[in-house]
Amino acid sequence: MSLERSTVLSIKVLLMRAMVLMGFLGIAACAGSGSMTAGEAEVAPADQSTVVDSESVADEYRIGPQDLLELKVFGVKDLERDVRVSSRGTISLPLIGVIKVAGLTGQELEAELSTRLAKDFLQNPQVSIFIKEYTSQRVTVEGAVKKPGIYPLKGRNTLLQVLATAEGLTSIADPNVKLFRADPATGNRKAMDFDLEKIRTGELRDPEVRNEDVIQVGESMGKATAKQLLEFIVPFRLLAP
Repeated sequence: MSLERSTVLSIKVLLMRAMVLMGFLGIAACAGSGSMTAGEAEVAPADQSTVVDSESVADEYRIGPQDLLELKVFGVKDLERDVRVSSRGTISLPLIGVIKVAGLTGQELEAELSTRLAKDFLQNPQVSIFIKEYTSQRVTVEGAVKKPGIYPLKGRNTLLQVLATAEGLTSIADPNVKLFRADPATGNRKAMDFDLEKIRTGELRDPEVRNEDVIQVGESMGKATAKQLLEFIVPFRLLAP
């Protein structure tokens, strides 16, 4: 057997072994969760971070500085107005004066204004708040996306919309992603897990992303290993007859 034929035969054997190994990797990837989440080591200890189910995430937007609010009080035209939140997170209103609104949801602000107006001025006031403009909001996207970075939130944005802004996932991304959010009451981080495949099929709701959220997309161990193996095999395929 010539040296050339021996080399070709060795390459073919190597390719066959590699293909068998790829088959095992595919089975392992389908059978198990086998994923490696980017930033997994950065999750705070149990007393500082809480992992919660995605269905428990409230999607109420929280007011921030420079947002533009539309205020209406049923039956009181003089109190209807648009007001912009200051850089300090406050607004100034007739009868009420200066009030801090940053961090509140629209419903929470409605309740607060109703309470203050009912105390000295109106009987059973019906207050409605509509957020006309959203500004000074941002979200961080890290890990296995095509364009990681810090992105502004303009209006209401869902998880899938933010990931699309980051130009989508890479070929080795794990569809199970983490979203980190600070608890406004305690400041502690909460880590929430989301299955993008279930969101896309409608099994789970696409959650709303909030200001200062951090989205981390991990790498799938099975996909990453298969990619490395393919990169190793391709040059040998080019040499095969």
